[in-house]
Amino acid sequence: MEGCSVTPSPDKSRRIGFLINPIAGMGGRVGLKGTDGVVEKAQQLGAQPVSPDRAVQFLRAFLRLHFNGSELEWVTCPEPMGARVLLEAGITPEVVPMELDTETQAEDTRRGIELFCEREVELIVFVGGDGTARDILDALGESKNVLVLGVPAGVKMYSGIFAVSPEAAAGVVIDWLKGETTAEPFEIMDANEEAIRSDQFAIELYGYLHGPLVPTRMPGAKFTSPTTVNERENQEAVARTIIEDMVEGDTYILGPGSTVRAVTKQLGIEKTLLGVDLYQKGKIHLDVNEQQLLELVPDFLQTWIIVSPIGNQGILFGRGNQQISPNIIRRIPPEQILVVATHSKIGSLAERGLHVDTGDSDIDKLLSGYIRVLVDYRTWRMVKITRNI
Repeated sequence: MEGCSVTPSPDKSRRIGFLINPIAGMGGRVGLKGTDGVVEKAQQLGAQPVSPDRAVQFLRAFLRLHFNGSELEWVTCPEPMGARVLLEAGITPEVVPMELDTETQAEDTRRGIELFCEREVELIVFVGGDGTARDILDALGESKNVLVLGVPAGVKMYSGIFAVSPEAAAGVVIDWLKGETTAEPFEIMDANEEAIRSDQFAIELYGYLHGPLVPTRMPGAKFTSPTTVNERENQEAVARTIIEDMVEGDTYILGPGSTVRAVTKQLGIEKTLLGVDLYQKGKIHLDVNEQQLLELVPDFLQTWIIVSPIGNQGILFGRGNQQISPNIIRRIPPEQILVVATHSKIGSLAERGLHVDTGDSDIDKLLSGYIRVLVDYRTWRMVKITRNI
């Protein structure tokens, strides 16, 4: 399919396509770094569906913000790809004719998008991750005629098409309805999940989807950290400060990223680059999931989290580190959450700031406000964690 061709007339109702990838994000808390090809394994590890709850968050926020829905028409897929959550939100959609198995496939997403185009939707709102965005790009091509917006529900979401949070996505739709957005191309990133599960960062540009741009609500695509000598020395200076301040006998939960890994390198211990690890009493437990954290941590009041924001996106929790779940965060004193970032990373976040999107509004609220970020040897900056809707 080469793409949709939609030319809405001024007197037509606005029409939104709404699609849920029901398996997106299930690999996060169980430490699988994605869900592609490992749904059964994720379920065996106790993974629960994530995307339906994220869809509900989006719709609740949208309905709070938008009081007059009479000019809107919603088009969606059969259950489990959208119909139920819309009906439960009080929205009666048009459901496209599709046959779905219990476990959906990428082809179901592509077919749903084709049917949306036949119904001349102007905006497609999807709930999923990078894999879902890639499937939509396969269906649409790089068409400029239909806009696309992602409600984040996957594990990583390196692509730029996603809003910061489900609530932020609702705000983007409202701005679009008001005519206050511009249509811009967003990068769709293709991550090799098998390589990532082997702790190799393998990601490349897959193409572009056009969507409504609201800069304060959309973090953009992930940028990789530079590999310059200055960057490495900056990471080492941050690591020295962390090590000098470590409390003997305490436990440290270590998030992904090269800046956090610099800490263990100076300790003479290797950590994963893309996983969450646990350091206690001179030993490290590699690539732990949420359940393992709950089992291995002896005392959460004597536990610290060391985390670095995603480059360019600025997200601290909720992207690629879902193992550090709300259930973990609420057990640890807020002052024992240590945020580390180099000067270049913080500089790239000057306009966007930091964000959290844990899926738990109470935890997101707890973490909002200003937080100290260690950016060099004994050098901190106060950076705001924003809650955009």
